[in-house]
Amino acid sequence: MVGSPFFGLNSLRGLSSARLFSTASHAFDVAVIGGGPGGYVSAIKAAQLGLKTAIVEKRSALGGTCLNIGCIPSKCLLHSSHEYSALKSGSTLKKIGVKIDSSSAAADLTAMHRHRTRTVQMLTKGVKGLMDKNGVTQFHGLGRFTNANTLEVDITDGASESIEAKHYVVATGSDSSSLPFLKIDGDVIVTSTEALEFPEVPESMAVIGGGVIGLELGSVWARLGTKVTVVEYMPHILPTADLDVSQALQKSLQRHEKMNFHVATGVLVAVGRRPYTEGLGLDRAGVITDARTGMIEVDESLRTNVPNIWAIGDVVRGPMLAHKAEDEGFAVAERINAELKKGKDSSHINYDSIPSVVYTHPEIAWVGKTEADCKKAGIDYKVGVFPFAASGRAKCVDSTEGFVKVISQKKDDKLLGACIVQASAGELIHPFVLAINYGASSEDVARTCFAHPTLSEAVREASMITAFGKAIHV
Repeated sequence: MVGSPFFGLNSLRGLSSARLFSTASHAFDVAVIGGGPGGYVSAIKAAQLGLKTAIVEKRSALGGTCLNIGCIPSKCLLHSSHEYSALKSGSTLKKIGVKIDSSSAAADLTAMHRHRTRTVQMLTKGVKGLMDKNGVTQFHGLGRFTNANTLEVDITDGASESIEAKHYVVATGSDSSSLPFLKIDGDVIVTSTEALEFPEVPESMAVIGGGVIGLELGSVWARLGTKVTVVEYMPHILPTADLDVSQALQKSLQRHEKMNFHVATGVLVAVGRRPYTEGLGLDRAGVITDARTGMIEVDESLRTNVPNIWAIGDVVRGPMLAHKAEDEGFAVAERINAELKKGKDSSHINYDSIPSVVYTHPEIAWVGKTEADCKKAGIDYKVGVFPFAASGRAKCVDSTEGFVKVISQKKDDKLLGACIVQASAGELIHPFVLAINYGASSEDVARTCFAHPTLSEAVREASMITAFGKAIHV
């Protein structure tokens, strides 16, 4: 049995550099540094636009932290552990007329890890296939600037290759931030990287930080039998989420997963993630970074102070989300293309419409402003809340926990934000993403026809309350 791990789950560590092949020096229109979601999307889009493109990735496989040791493997374990937990309790199935012998349910951790590994391997192979399909030249090794126009890539020990490009995109992601009073040993005190690979179910676990990663991986092991305690410095878990949402999730995790929470404790001083910018030679290229955080300073177009060097994703301001990095990578490729070809720049990023999802059970998702954001900004707003207990489809599938909450500006009904607590919240949030992206009102959503019976009808009903003061089914 593994001991009692104590880990900061917001901390992810990179893998060692991998050297796959060596090529002669090349010249490119665009060279992307980092093969994560932002980097590979930017490289593919640039190549699709007809630009000669290269990508440099220190790992042997593309996909970055997200695909290799982050979002994808964690979602595999979340799914496996949830299915096991549902069978073990048996209560949900019994309610809908399915009888099982819950005492025979068993968690095969080795098989769960095998599923996780297989999924990651298939997806990384898929990303490589996309690179090949789009003609992106791939370099596997550690890249660093020698000046603003040249990148040196360590391909093998003692050997390197030189890349010259008209434009560079820095998309190296983020790395672990350490706690000054805790030394990570990879055994008892671990990061989320090790927490994804426990060979046995720990008896107990203390999670530093009630953020997305901590709650998700805490849920995995709680479902498998670990006694989990979450310690959060802020007054409530998920500090950036709507208060109603974070409180609802905490109650649910306490009730269903038997997780314990200690919030507003003074013990936490430095948990989180830090932009991975050290060792890239940015100083030799003349790129300005924040001395304290290592974050790269960029303008509104994501260009650094050096005109031909751009930066996206976790190394720049904003939430550290894979899909935010993808959006930025897509846009930067379009901007570089427009500049090189002296054409029209049709790129578009709306940071107000970037959603956040926590893949616990129930899931929670939100986009845009919260009530706290509106109050802080002095915005006069109105709110509509519709419970899934009033949803016909939710009753059919026995998934009535949660609600949809919609916030709009009182003066013109412009949609400002929305949040959802529901088992499928991550899928249900996107009508609001689209609506906010194009400046729609809550009435616009309320007057949109949703299929019946679906969980999505709750999106319309909540919007009706915001727009008209009343819904139909509550």
